Amino acid sequence: MVATFFVVLISSLFTTTWAGPTKAAPFSLNRRSDGFPYPLDEVDELEEAALAKFEAYLAKKTNNHGCTLENAAKRQEWHDLTIPQREEYIRAVLCLQSKPPKADQKKYPGVMNRYDDFVLTHETQAMHLHSTPHLFPAHRVYIWAYEKALREECGYTGYQPYWNWGRTAADPINSPMFNGNMSSMGGNGVKSDYPGVMIHGAGFQPPYDMIPADLGGGCVKDGPFANMTVSLGPIGKNMPDVPSNPQADGYGHNPRCLRRDVNRYASAMLYANYTYNLITQANTIDLFQQNMLGIPQKNDWGVHMSGHYTIGGDPGGDFYSSPGDPLFWFHHGMVDRVWWIWQMQDPEKRMNVLPDTPAKDDYVDLNWTANRTDTWDLLDSIGGMGGQFCYIYV
Repeated sequence: MVATFFVVLISSLFTTTWAGPTKAAPFSLNRRSDGFPYPLDEVDELEEAALAKFEAYLAKKTNNHGCTLENAAKRQEWHDLTIPQREEYIRAVLCLQSKPPKADQKKYPGVMNRYDDFVLTHETQAMHLHSTPHLFPAHRVYIWAYEKALREECGYTGYQPYWNWGRTAADPINSPMFNGNMSSMGGNGVKSDYPGVMIHGAGFQPPYDMIPADLGGGCVKDGPFANMTVSLGPIGKNMPDVPSNPQADGYGHNPRCLRRDVNRYASAMLYANYTYNLITQANTIDLFQQNMLGIPQKNDWGVHMSGHYTIGGDPGGDFYSSPGDPLFWFHHGMVDRVWWIWQMQDPEKRMNVLPDTPAKDDYVDLNWTANRTDTWDLLDSIGGMGGQFCYIYV
């Protein structure tokens, strides 16, 4: 009996020795468990497949400022959040809309709260934010500053969610993001007769130069933002019956309801294959940005424009005032994510390029929203902005 015990013990020891150390599971961007209603789409799979290249790139970097894939903030897709997580985010946005502004109200009387500070930034810095070299890096710091305000000023414990356009492309209004529940980002506007939205930019041919009106366009009556007051703008007026701003510059106090036209015609160009093609068919940053903004030769409005006009309405359809709709941050979070996925396809060549190659001393300055920062330090979400960027998309 004793001999048998020692045989079993020794056998166990040898088995343990030869098994070797347990290897940690490889890092994955897929944070979802079984049972989620949204399977990984082709863009998600492209992101996951590029991870090994990105890890190899990060291993060679010497200026990550202590940020790693493991400790980076994880920005999640809205539909992957639990109901309590969505409700916490909504409370933080409403909190920001209840706090006093930092901008000068004598100069900008339409700024009524802290949320409006961010809208005003987009209005006053529209050309700076959307100039050819700045579109991606300037919006990256813009979203980061908004996320920072939600967390530090309103106690939000999560990170800015993004909107995977493909998940809602077929039927946006019935998705958990738009359906008007109190855990959604609010519903559609009531039906309003308007002619649709003209597509700006040379080359689009009828009928693709017009996004037709859908079933909304009027005031949002459902969900947590049903009583939201819009004050700034309009500046780029798309809805003919929206009252003009009392100031010529659009910065006056112009109180009105939040309006939307959750638009299926626009969302028809947001299926995952459009985003997948955008990432895989552009081998330069110039072509990538150009195709994101629209391809007139193919009558393709581009995912950037299509996302904005899936929200539509006022101020969501106003080029200048669009952050006035809280869904703006989800849309541009996805834009930032898609840029990141494009970068990860060949990080050695793509992590340090911008359209039109700005000068080495080029900068992004968003005034009261974020400190002036070197543009070239905004290209990497792992350690960029002097180490203040430390986030990834999962």
